Amino acid sequence: MKKLLFGALILGLVTACNRDNMPNQNEDTTNLENSSPSVVSKRNCPSEEMRKDAWQKDPSLMQKAAELETAAQKFANDVKFGKVLADGTVEIPVVVNVLYRTASENVSDARIAEQIDVLNSDFGGTNSDVSKIPTEFQPVKAGDVKVRFKLVNTVRKSTTKRSWDTNTYLSNKDMKRASTGGIDATNSKNYFNIWVVSGMKNLSGTILGYATFPESNGTWEDGVVIGLPFFGKTGTAAAFNLGRTTTHEVGHYLGLRHIWGDTNCGDDLIADTPTQTTYNTGVPTYPLYNTCYGVKRSVMFMNYMDYSDDITLYMFTAGQKTKMQSTVAPTGPRAGLRVL
Repeated sequence: MKKLLFGALILGLVTACNRDNMPNQNEDTTNLENSSPSVVSKRNCPSEEMRKDAWQKDPSLMQKAAELETAAQKFANDVKFGKVLADGTVEIPVVVNVLYRTASENVSDARIAEQIDVLNSDFGGTNSDVSKIPTEFQPVKAGDVKVRFKLVNTVRKSTTKRSWDTNTYLSNKDMKRASTGGIDATNSKNYFNIWVVSGMKNLSGTILGYATFPESNGTWEDGVVIGLPFFGKTGTAAAFNLGRTTTHEVGHYLGLRHIWGDTNCGDDLIADTPTQTTYNTGVPTYPLYNTCYGVKRSVMFMNYMDYSDDITLYMFTAGQKTKMQSTVAPTGPRAGLRVL
């Protein structure tokens, strides 16, 4: 497993580019509207790219992210040496904002409840496929992350938008503002907002979802956006219809990076996740090996923060659990997210 060199990793957090997902700037964008989510071949989550774009526009967010990483490392050390307990369950109040053009896009209450159930089982470690975790990774599995989700409100709004597209690499944020046809967040400091939209695309193809990171806590755009075909367990995208897109994006929302560190043999700032060359797609077969820096390692392609199909994602690690616990702890950036 990785040995963290914290100063270097913070520099990497600030400067790394997602080389694997960089679009061809000469790519024809005229067919954005024509691609079908039912035939999406890989996960597309521009959360890190949007984060770096936000840092460029507001350097104070970059500084805050670095400070939060330092605090998260201190929290992890305090947990390790028994100075702080990370075993209290936090229940997060959720507001789901539904933007729909047709009756079929107006997500049912049952489907929303279904997605909340998926989050609670995945973060509670009670998901039915947790038994698939290989023996090799059993010692570092998270088990119960001690985070739960409670739906407190659903806001619905009819729209004429067919798709929330953009001709730039970064996704559109119009769904988050009433002034641009979307729905304003409900007090994002105290409520976790999820926006469900008909679809999103950028130059890399169909976007399944994206999230803001903890340094954006309380801002107008803070929360998670999910494309309708990938929401809940009754979505139309065959490879991504188990609700794990939302699990993946909530991981970002609570402070987790992609497991490959968004660059070749990168680092996600979590000590117990194996270093891997890049993201995985489809349904990999265990064991799968990568070689980084001359070391051959077994890859944790079943981690929720990889890009494998939903059916192949079923675990967080203990290190990821501690990172998320540091985010929702009384001293963490998302301390305000607690059901009263």
